[in-house]
Amino acid sequence: MLVAAAFAGSLAFIVILALYLRSKPILDTKPLSELLLNSSWLPSQGSFGLYPAILSTLYVTAIAMMIAVPLSILSAIYLAEYAKESLRRRVLPLVDLLAGIPPVVYGVWGVLTIVPFVAYIAPVVGSLGIPAAGAGRYSTGFSLLAGGIVLAIMVFPVIISITVQVFRSVPFEVREASLSMGATQWQTVKHALMRVALPGIAAAVILGFSRALGETMAVLMVVGNVFIVPSSVFDPAYPLPALIANNYGEMMSIPLYDSALLLAALILLLIILMFTLAARLILIRIERRVTVG
Repeated sequence: MLVAAAFAGSLAFIVILALYLRSKPILDTKPLSELLLNSSWLPSQGSFGLYPAILSTLYVTAIAMMIAVPLSILSAIYLAEYAKESLRRRVLPLVDLLAGIPPVVYGVWGVLTIVPFVAYIAPVVGSLGIPAAGAGRYSTGFSLLAGGIVLAIMVFPVIISITVQVFRSVPFEVREASLSMGATQWQTVKHALMRVALPGIAAAVILGFSRALGETMAVLMVVGNVFIVPSSVFDPAYPLPALIANNYGEMMSIPLYDSALLLAALILLLIILMFTLAARLILIRIERRVTVG
């Protein structure tokens, strides 16, 4: 059992080592700063700048989380504290069902519904003068916003299901104590239950973020896959997962192409690892603050 546990714990380091060894040829040939900060991706000319792909990955994930986190937490609060038991029994299985839908189905649905919607609202939003949209901007719909919306919907069931379980696990005595002091139900949720449930909610958000950051197929189908630095939420983009999925196995006769794509995979893994560790440290601080309080 010790060997099995050690092997499972070392898998991440084995993957990182393998990706580093396979990406070492391009690291020995070109400076890391050029690979990370260059915006040109022209493999046939030996140019492998990953800057637009890295920014696209962060942007589409940030959009998804800004949409998903508030809606998911508010939905979970309603289902856990306000909804009748009969409604909760009907809605929660449907939420769990969303988690089992394959990503390619989300991608097809996004192409058929979200992409036309984004293309329709782009000129309207752009005409309002919002900086992130651009004045009167035309968009095909394949954009950062479309990818963020689809990712947010994919993240909903993860955050909602865990947050509902966290709220339902809070002892009923906490609610009784707050209500007995004259607090309203919303004040009880806001000041008593949220304080106790905050570590669990943070863990749910972390899990949702991890899924959004590495999602490939659904994003690939709706984000446009154009290698540029996005200046608007209505611009197309090319996140790292889509870049790897679209190009790996193609044109491998080009020198350093294989190594560049595996470097992109290594960077994606390190980004996920960095944010996961940071989120874990934040979660530890929240737990300590709740315990001390």
